Amino acid sequence: MLKAMSEAAVGFVPPALASHIPFVVGLISMPLSLVFDIDSYYFGIMPAIAHTGEMLGVPAIQVAQASVLGQMTTGFPVSPLTPATFLLCSLAGVDLADHQKFSIPVLWAASVVMTFACVIFGVFPL
Repeated sequence: MLKAMSEAAVGFVPPALASHIPFVVGLISMPLSLVFDIDSYYFGIMPAIAHTGEMLGVPAIQVAQASVLGQMTTGFPVSPLTPATFLLCSLAGVDLADHQKFSIPVLWAASVVMTFACVIFGVFPL
């Protein structure tokens, strides 16, 4: 099934833009952490994107690195799908909605800065 999904996705990605897949994943991985829990993302979405990238000549490790930038560093502290977020908000006496309104723009900006830093240092091609 993963192979079929990747083969279908290859048709939507122009070969000239294939090298940009890790960069784009780095930019959108933080908002995706609000939609997908960790298991769904890392066992469902990321393998399909990584395999699609591999079929287009992009190393899968770059897609995995880009995913970690937003999912595991800046996404989990605001995700409603992470139980620790509820615990910390409760212990701090802060409403989850207020926490997200304040934190999401700052954390997404941090994720974007980290993604651009990866491009500058040559981790991701642009």
